Amino acid sequence: MPGTNVTFAHPWFLAGLAALPLLVVWYLRNRKRVASHYRYSTLKAFAGLKPTLRERLRHVPFILRMVTLTVLMIALARPQTTSRGENIYTEGIDIAMLVDISGSMLAEDFQPNRIEAAKTVAENFIDGRTNDRIGLVIFAGQSFTQCPMTMDYRVLKNLLRQVKQGMVEDGTAIGMAIAQGVNRLKDGKAKSRVMILLTDGMNNRGEIDPLTAAQIAQTFGIRIYTIGVGTQGEAPYPVMTPFGKRYQNIPADVDEKTLQQIADMTNGQYFRATNNRTLKQIYNDIDKLEKTRIEVKSYRSYAELFPVWALIGLACVLLEFGLGGTVLRKLP
Repeated sequence: MPGTNVTFAHPWFLAGLAALPLLVVWYLRNRKRVASHYRYSTLKAFAGLKPTLRERLRHVPFILRMVTLTVLMIALARPQTTSRGENIYTEGIDIAMLVDISGSMLAEDFQPNRIEAAKTVAENFIDGRTNDRIGLVIFAGQSFTQCPMTMDYRVLKNLLRQVKQGMVEDGTAIGMAIAQGVNRLKDGKAKSRVMILLTDGMNNRGEIDPLTAAQIAQTFGIRIYTIGVGTQGEAPYPVMTPFGKRYQNIPADVDEKTLQQIADMTNGQYFRATNNRTLKQIYNDIDKLEKTRIEVKSYRSYAELFPVWALIGLACVLLEFGLGGTVLRKLP
């Protein structure tokens, strides 16, 4: 925000203000000596008389003179108001978030499970953005746009919270998800367009191969950050039985090679998340890598206050001479 303060172009003139108290002391000590004297045989006739208005105001000329000297010294110091501020130019980024909601995302090597952990960190990521358009694509055996590109983060987060496993048929169509993300991003006006692809499996559905879809994204200048989700080895997976929920261990089938190739082809980066903490850190890292460009142009403006103080000083001088020559005129 712009700030305003007062500075002085010639501050050394303010040192003269230190002499004003000495002038006051000198005046108080010498006022009786310079006063006019008259001799009377007796002062009884004046006993009980109250001081007149003129007598009460006899020190006004001196006070005006002190004010004049003070004001003129301030004027000579050239007071100025200085205004500072910044013109900030922002350029938003278009971001498409691709989230896998296949059945394996219910594995509980993350708390409470992979899909809920992914939703939580994605929501925190959204909270950290300000000028960016963000869209949400979900996929399993098929893909569809859960939320189009928007800057209404409240709506986006509400739609994200509604995401759950089973919204589409099971499977993992990574290529279709990337193609859907390209459709969301290709017509955007932002100079920087990004996808964040999160999955825990390998492509086994869809008509488009992941690497072919990545080539299309590369053509449109879209950068893809890929995140492989799943602990190393096996993960507990809940299974409903007639006797209630039971767990069985399933292998982590993250296709790291393909995810790495997708990231390399599009000048992105591949990450592996093995728990909630590392997943959160990955989104924090992406957030830092894809910050909105900000150009700041500082400015400073000055406004001279000298004329105001000079006019005040002139007015005090004229008032002193006016009063001294009329109602406060001294007898010789």
